[in-house]
Formats: sequence, C-alpha cells, structure tokens
Amino acid sequence: MKAGKIAIEALLGANDNEAERIVEGMDEGEVRRLWADWPGWAHAGQTEPEGPWRVWVMLAGRGFGKTRAGAEWVERFAQANPRASIALVAATADEARRVMIEGRSGLLSLPRLGEAPLWEPSRRRLEWPNGTVGFVYSGAHPGGLRGPEHHVAWCDELAKWRHPQESWDNLQLGLRCGERPRTLVTTTPRSIAALKAIIGEAGAERTGGGTADNPFVSAAAVEALERRLGGTRLGRQELEGELIEDVEGSLWPRDLIERCRVLRDGGSTGSPPPRDERSSYRRIVVGVDPPAGSDGDACGIVVCGLDADGVGYVLADLSASGLSPEGWARKVAAAAEAWRAQRVVAEANNGGRMVESVLKGAGLALPVRLVHASEGKSARAAPVAALFESKRAKFAGRFPALEDELTGLIWGGGYEGPGRSPDRADAMVWALTELMLGPPRGEPRIRSL
Repeated sequence: MKAGKIAIEALLGANDNEAERIVEGMDEGEVRRLWADWPGWAHAGQTEPEGPWRVWVMLAGRGFGKTRAGAEWVERFAQANPRASIALVAATADEARRVMIEGRSGLLSLPRLGEAPLWEPSRRRLEWPNGTVGFVYSGAHPGGLRGPEHHVAWCDELAKWRHPQESWDNLQLGLRCGERPRTLVTTTPRSIAALKAIIGEAGAERTGGGTADNPFVSAAAVEALERRLGGTRLGRQELEGELIEDVEGSLWPRDLIERCRVLRDGGSTGSPPPRDERSSYRRIVVGVDPPAGSDGDACGIVVCGLDADGVGYVLADLSASGLSPEGWARKVAAAAEAWRAQRVVAEANNGGRMVESVLKGAGLALPVRLVHASEGKSARAAPVAALFESKRAKFAGRFPALEDELTGLIWGGGYEGPGRSPDRADAMVWALTELMLGPPRGEPRIRSL
C-alpha cells in the first residue's frame, strides 16, 4: 500500500513523458494493482469518515469525483460482503444506468483486479461474482423503494430527485439488513429541505469540497469555470460545493415564505378545513399543471382561496406523480369537491382540449378554464411573487415540496429547484393568477349534501 502511494505521488508530480517512463518500468501486474489502488488515488473528501457513521453525505462541486468515490465505496462493500443487497438510487433509473453503472466513473468502469459484476439492464440489477446484488431505483418513484430490504445504499444527486423526502424515508425503512446499515449520498448541493434534514440527522457525517480540489481535473478547465462562475452564487454551489440557503435572485426567498406563512391547526398540506372555514373564502380555485405523460413530470395540483379582505391563500398541495390522465383527473375532481371550489384552471399546453375532456370525464361538474403558457415560468410567476411581497398572498400552512420549487424560480428566467420542472409552483401560479390577477368572476361553488 505504501509503495503504491509513493508511485501514485510520483505520477501526480510528473509531466506526461516522466509518467510514461514510470509506468513503462512496471510489469503488467504492478500496473493493474496501481490503477486499482483506490485509497492511494483518493483525495481529501473522497475518503470514508472514521467512526460508526450511519449516513455519509459527500457534498461537492462538479468534477470533484463524487461518482468515482461512490462507486469505489460500493465496490469495496460488495467484495467484502458476499450475498449482500445494495440499493443504487438516482434521480431516474436512466441516470442510474448512465452515471452510476455505465458512466466513465461508474461501477462497470472501475479498475479492478478481480472479475467485474454482471449488469442486467432489463432487470435493473448488478450482480457480483460472490452473489452480492445491486438494485437500481429512482428518486422519481418513491413507491419502488417501499418494501425491498438492503444492507447499504448509494444515493447519487439526491438534490435532483423529484420526491427526495418520500424516497429517502422509504429507503431508510428498508435499510435493516446486516449489523450496520449505512447510506452514502453523493450530490451537488441545492437548498432543499430533505437534504438539509439528512445532513442534520444523528449519525450523519459530511465530507466534500470543490472542483479545484480534484488533482485530476485539468487546470485549464478549472480556470475556465472560475472565469465563468467564480464569485457568483451559482459558482459557490456548483464549483465549491457550498450549500446555500437561497438561490440567488429567487422569486421566493425563504424569509419571504416564512413572513407569509399563517399556520392553521399546526399547518396542513392538503386536508380540507371544517366547512365553516371553507365558507370564509369568497372564491376557491384548483390550479393544475398536467404532466406530459404518466412517466414524466408530476401533475401539479394546488388549491388556493381568496378571503373577504381580498387576500389570497395557498390552501393545499395535492400534487402527484406516476398517475394516468384518468388518475390525476380524478384527484383534481376530488380536490375540487372537498374544497368546494368554484373553478379549475389547467394548463393546456400538454394535451390541449384533452385536459378539459379528461377532467369532465372524471365527473368534474364545474367550469374548467384552459390557460396557455405563452411566457416562461418565471415571467408568469413574477406577478404572483409580487402579491406575496405586498402581503396580498399567504401560505395557510407548510408545503415543503412546493416551497422548494418556489425558491428555485429565478428573476429573469431559469429554474434551480428540485426536479426538472416546478410543476407544483406552476399550478399555484395558475390558481393565484386566476383568483387575483384576472377579471373578477362570480361563480357558484360545488356543494356537497
């Protein structure tokens, strides 16, 4: 091990010609052992923490070497624990395959002395010769993590997962095999509630660093990135691996959200209040941002109300993913009935009139207004953000997933929140725009006997 470390240090300090001479002076076995000596190649922040940690969070900038470190940790656990079960979780199953399994720093690309594991893409499983198996899961489908049991887990880019908290909770409930279940999280930081909660858990250890800390990233590449992003908030996050509470230029900074929060019975994310409280709102609207398909983005479903004083309230976030058009339409219809809504406002870009017909087919006996997204998401959201700044709009409870998306919407365009698209935020914007920024309307509500 010591000899290998000395050889690695010599290679790192050599120019190309000198490095070539060093390698040419070794036999084939020495070269293979050298490339496979991960402890010798690992730099600060990539090394497993000491002590009985339960969660290891490697929070680092792009190019730091998070993927390689995660793959090496999994490889070593698999080799040392025959017939073990490992969870491999990424933002999507496709990203797990492209990055964690088949990527240039993934599990199949690692330099190793023994036989490589067998990858079965159709079954989403990786099997080592000793019987240890790695199973691929997606942070976009938390239900897939409900039930399976594992010894350890590797979670990559958790800050990008569509359902980070629910997926994490289901994963942890299944980590109950062996004497010491553990989880490694490798991610570029984003200020989402789930990641901050994980870092604060008992038994959590944190390592990481910036792009420039990786000696194998070319100095020219680091210099170019520093010229482009150095000194900016985005650079601190993407290059230095710093967890920043607010995205620079956010339409909804965290302190604005907190100032606009009114808790109802300790806070609620979806349960309707008593009927007398519902009747205190002049109008209630359900905003809907339909998904492009059942395997795509979530269906944003957000209920908003306007009180007698003309103040708008976010009342419920009932968004859901993985549903068929009939499934999310029934969920919208149930929300409208439970909240005695007067109208549903749905974005029509994904499916046009199909949206209205599906909603009506689900038994929605109230007006459905189709709206078309002719502007970017941030441009549509800016007037609604101004309502919160002027205290004309508030949150009637806590809505963590929605709030994480809102903080990622940026003045002037762009989105830096969780997932690919702010579906919940879009639905809220449509609902409050209808209630407060459109023409006055007086329509009957759904009434239940």
